[in-house]
Amino acid sequence: MASMAARRAGASLSVSLQLSKSRSLAVSFSPFEHRARRSSGPSHPPAGAIAPSHRTFHTAPLRYQEAQTAATPKPPVPSNTRPPSRFIRHTPTAPRAAAAIPTAPTAATDTTLSEAEPVRSLTDGLDDPPPVLSEDEKQVDWARSFHGLSASHFPDAAIEVLTQPIDPEDIEIKPDGIIYLPEIKYRRILNKAFGPGGWGLAPRGETIVTGKLVTREYGLVCGGRLVSIARGEQTYFDASGIPTATEGCKSNALMRCCKDLGVASELWDPRFIRKYLDAKGKEIWVEHQVTKKRRKHWMRRDDEVRYPLREIKNAAPGAATGGMR
Repeated sequence: MASMAARRAGASLSVSLQLSKSRSLAVSFSPFEHRARRSSGPSHPPAGAIAPSHRTFHTAPLRYQEAQTAATPKPPVPSNTRPPSRFIRHTPTAPRAAAAIPTAPTAATDTTLSEAEPVRSLTDGLDDPPPVLSEDEKQVDWARSFHGLSASHFPDAAIEVLTQPIDPEDIEIKPDGIIYLPEIKYRRILNKAFGPGGWGLAPRGETIVTGKLVTREYGLVCGGRLVSIARGEQTYFDASGIPTATEGCKSNALMRCCKDLGVASELWDPRFIRKYLDAKGKEIWVEHQVTKKRRKHWMRRDDEVRYPLREIKNAAPGAATGGMR
């Protein structure tokens, strides 16, 4: 057994390291040692002194564990081992090469492109061209065909209904003095001549929408024959009124197509227009009750001025009370 002590000046602290056959390490702190000594036996403090405290650390188990650890082969470290995700630092990499563009579009590509397209505005047009059909003996593509045009005249009963004079009570007058027949009257005449379902309007192009106007071309088909083609139009003031304007456009095209059948042909005769205005119409001065603006106003003699307009008596010298000026 060997012992070693170290002393610092002005202090009575000694450290003893004792190695025994059990391979133990003993550290003692004694305030009563005043000199370093080397002895082969255990040290004893003076009588009446407090026994130094000893803490023993057994090194044999530690050395045995170190020997076992050194003898056990360590597994190889994989090359692709990555640290935990929270310690990963993003490093920019070179962009990958773009994939080859397929020659033919796939269904998935078409779906993606359709979803990416912006919503079409009504003011840009409705994009509603008529479908293209394959014609045969049982089917006619009325969007392009002129089937039956001027093939023969209609039966005498239908001709009599189409060309009969219109009832003056059915004619209306616009504020600017233009006379017209309501569109529902044209439909009644066609239903009487050909029967409900015996005629129809076929669109021959897509709807065109401008800033203030809706227009589209239609073809009138009666009894399985194309009769006339005309383009209808209708104005609108707000985008929310475009659906209503498209219906008005269709009715306007119907009115123009009916001219070729002789329906209400008097409405385009200038002499008939003047006679009708003299007999059934009147021109007066009216004032807008909100804006206080005054203007001339045509109307039927049996009609009354309605709000927000009101009639002004003797508003201007020579104001017309009837006839066309």
